[in-house]
Amino acid sequence: MNRPDKLNAMSAEMMGAMVDNLARAATNPKLGAVVLTGAGRGFCAGGDITAMRDRNEGAGASAGTENDYRGTSRRTSPWRRSVGDAASDGKVTIAAVNGPAAGAGLSIAMACDIRIASDAARFGTAFAKVGFSGDYGGTWSLTRLVGSAKARELYFLADIISAEEALRIGLANRVVAEGLIQRRSACARVTNRERTDGCLWLYEGESQRRDYS
Repeated sequence: MNRPDKLNAMSAEMMGAMVDNLARAATNPKLGAVVLTGAGRGFCAGGDITAMRDRNEGAGASAGTENDYRGTSRRTSPWRRSVGDAASDGKVTIAAVNGPAAGAGLSIAMACDIRIASDAARFGTAFAKVGFSGDYGGTWSLTRLVGSAKARELYFLADIISAEEALRIGLANRVVAEGLIQRRSACARVTNRERTDGCLWLYEGESQRRDYS
C-alpha cells in the first residue's frame, strides 16, 4: 500500500492496484506466500475520512444515508474480498504491520493468516470514534483472534494498543524491531510446491470447520 503521506489511507487507486496484484498472486503457481505492508511509517490508516467527507458533500444530502452506504459497499466489495481470494488459492498471506493499522486497515491485517508487527506498530478499530460500525469483516476476524469479550471491548472503546499488547492478546503473531520487519517477513516466505499444497489442504479443512461451527 503506497500512500505514505496519508499513512496509506484507502483510495480507489491504491486499493484497485492492491486487488489487481493480489489477483495475480492468487493464480501464480510459483508463489507460496504474499506479504502485505505499507509504505513509509504506517501500515494502513483505514478509510480516507477527508475524501469520504468531500465525496458525501459533493453528492449532496438528498442522496440519503442508505444510498450512501449501498454505494460505498458496492465500491469496496472487491477490496474486501481480495485478501481472502489469495488465501483461498493456498497462498499464505502475511501482514507486515510496520506502523499504525486502524479501522479498515486493521481489518486488512486481520484478514491475513499471519501478522508480524514492528515494535512501532499500533492497532485500533477506530470505527466508534467516527460513528461507523466495523466493516471489511473485522468484527468476525477480531472475535476469532482474541475472543468475543476482548473484541467487543476493542470495538466499543476504540482504544489504540501497542504491538506488545497485540501480541499478548493474540492479535499479532510476532513482534520484531522496527528496522527488521521487512527482513523477517521475507524470511516467512512459503515458496515450494509441497508447502503450498499443504497450506491449501489446511485452508480447505479450516473452511469446513467454519461451515459447521
